[in-house]
Amino acid sequence: MEFQAKTSSALTLRTHSLVLPVYENSKSSGATISSAAISGTTAELDDACDGLIAKLIKQGDIKGSLGATRVLHDVAGCKADRVILLGLGKQGEALSAEKFDKAIKKAAAAVKATPAKDAVLCLDDVTVTDRDEAWKASQSAKYFTDAVYQFTQLKSKKAPVINLKKVIYTVADKKQLKAVSSALTAGHSTAVGMALCKDLGNLPGNICTPSYLAQEAKKLARGNTKLTAKALNEKQMRELKMGSLLSVSAGSEQEARLIVLEYKGGKKSAKPVVLVGKGITFDTGGISLKPGVGMDEMKFDMCGAASVLGTMKAITEMNLPLNVVAIVAAAENMPGSRATKPGDIVTSMSGKTIEILNTDAEGRLVLCDALTYAERFKPKAVVDVATLTGACVVALGKHASGLYSNNDDLAEQLLEAGKRAGDKAWHMPLWDEYQQQLDSNFADIANIGGPGGGSITAACFLSRFAKAYDWAHLDIAGTAWDSGAAKGATGRPVSLLVEFLQQQAS
Repeated sequence: MEFQAKTSSALTLRTHSLVLPVYENSKSSGATISSAAISGTTAELDDACDGLIAKLIKQGDIKGSLGATRVLHDVAGCKADRVILLGLGKQGEALSAEKFDKAIKKAAAAVKATPAKDAVLCLDDVTVTDRDEAWKASQSAKYFTDAVYQFTQLKSKKAPVINLKKVIYTVADKKQLKAVSSALTAGHSTAVGMALCKDLGNLPGNICTPSYLAQEAKKLARGNTKLTAKALNEKQMRELKMGSLLSVSAGSEQEARLIVLEYKGGKKSAKPVVLVGKGITFDTGGISLKPGVGMDEMKFDMCGAASVLGTMKAITEMNLPLNVVAIVAAAENMPGSRATKPGDIVTSMSGKTIEILNTDAEGRLVLCDALTYAERFKPKAVVDVATLTGACVVALGKHASGLYSNNDDLAEQLLEAGKRAGDKAWHMPLWDEYQQQLDSNFADIANIGGPGGGSITAACFLSRFAKAYDWAHLDIAGTAWDSGAAKGATGRPVSLLVEFLQQQAS
């Protein structure tokens, strides 16, 4: 999809769809319409069409409530085929970033539902608390691009055509044109990264294997002089003594891969930010077999890896001036004859021995070796992303990812990035009191810590392998995909990670 910023009046632009804001009428039914319900360009159009919009608001045909949309055709006074009025709630009340995001998603859905090939967004009259015009533009580009995403490549019938190809964002102040144009590019690139994340997450386990992820990583690097990719095979991992990671793939015919992408967009001397993604392409639980109901959703257990690869796609499209390394620990967890058994003890790359009490707690086993491997890059910071624990879903549901860190400043940066991106995380405790739950009678550490605080003890496990640098862990088990009728990968937390890296670059 193409995005442009223009300083032209929205009413003079030829377009299939013109999106304009309206607000709730504060007057009682039958009274004269409050002037606050329409303002700016919407009021100009209302004057030009003999008060049609005001009349519809007064009659109650347009509510103006947050996210409500109404399509008007052949409106006099503009060159649009149709005008889509977007409700933003009560005028005068602070419009939060969350409310703006909700409204713009509804606007994107309304435009998508029409035959429109292009749209004009006129939102410069809209004030969002603690956010500027560039932020509004970036969010708009992200959500409009995301609205046209569909995953139908494995269906025999052709996908329905989505007409929307171009969006123009109007800017009142010419001085803001450059910043808004850049923000539109960033928002679009973020959504492109989210789309890759969704594609990889939605693919079934018989297609999206560890070797498939490696191929996709190499495809990302193809033709890009700033990006290189490699994938270590099991022989190379054995030479590195990655006994923990290899214990997960032991029961599968699919070989594990350790995928490494290096993006060199910053100064040669600048330390990189390292992203580590859990890539369990299918998780049966191994010998500690999961229940059959809902096991199909375990194809999503590589969404941490998918989000890391999606983030790398986004920042390369944005040409971000930053050094970033992505490490994906990819494996399939199967209950084969050579599979790791409960009670087995393995030696990690760090030299620490691990008693595997539950083979379904496998994500931390692949991540711990990847975290040790990350040390060689002398990172500025390391952020790992994983669909790690059902306990995190119990704690936070689907609305926020769990965030753990050994550095409060790093945690705060990620939390703020999540707020700005509309992809929230919540700071969880990483207290020493929880560490003792991982004690083992027979090894240095056990891979589970009992039923209490499962998401926390999983993070505690990872923290023992991340002492050499500033580190954060995102548990995305509740946010990476939706179940039920809307089943599918969400593309989270690509948006959070891209926002974080943008802030690091600036």
